[in-house]
Amino acid sequence: MKEVHILLVEDNEGDIMLTTEALQEGKIINKIDVVRDGKKAIDFLIKKGEYETEATPDIIVLDVNLPKKNGHEVLQFIKNHQDLKHIPVIMLTTSSSKSDINKSYENHANCYITKPVDSDGFLKAIKTLADFWVHIVKLPSN
Repeated sequence: MKEVHILLVEDNEGDIMLTTEALQEGKIINKIDVVRDGKKAIDFLIKKGEYETEATPDIIVLDVNLPKKNGHEVLQFIKNHQDLKHIPVIMLTTSSSKSDINKSYENHANCYITKPVDSDGFLKAIKTLADFWVHIVKLPSN
């Protein structure tokens, strides 16, 4: 199985732990990089500064509510960048706001998932998400 490289853009330590745990439990063969704010996400993607040797991820899991640059700003940057716009972006956030959902799709998010409140629901959502994007969908090659 091809290794799938996931960039997780999340500032909540608990959600980072649950997400990485769910991916490991689901036996998803992948590499996960984590950045904790929107500015670092952009730096990672354009290989700036400390990220100059990082590989381009196959999938981006992006929170809406982030420090420095919010998820909508990061999504818009990705989808307007010639070398990045092909990467699937999954919005994974606590926000169920109609305006956040609409804005995400207007900026070409590939899907929008509201984080379940309880940890069991969260783990199940991540496993389902990973199974779909890693085992079912054919990703573009870098």
